[in-house]
Amino acid sequence: MATITVRVTESEKQFLDAMAKFEGKSLSDLLKTTTLEALEDSYDAIVAEKAYEEYLVDPVTVSHDELMEDLGL
Repeated sequence: MATITVRVTESEKQFLDAMAKFEGKSLSDLLKTTTLEALEDSYDAIVAEKAYEEYLVDPVTVSHDELMEDLGL
């Protein structure tokens, strides 16, 4: 497993330690899960915005039944 070093101020470290304790996680787990979740949310928002822009150019939709049929479900 790789190791990443992050430099923070003492007050930031105290806050992060308190949040880890509050969440019942190790500091490492808190930073990893919180960072990955935030990045995934950001990625999803960007992809959704691009999909919406494509939809505005060509606003074709299909019904739920049509989608299920296309997928063979």
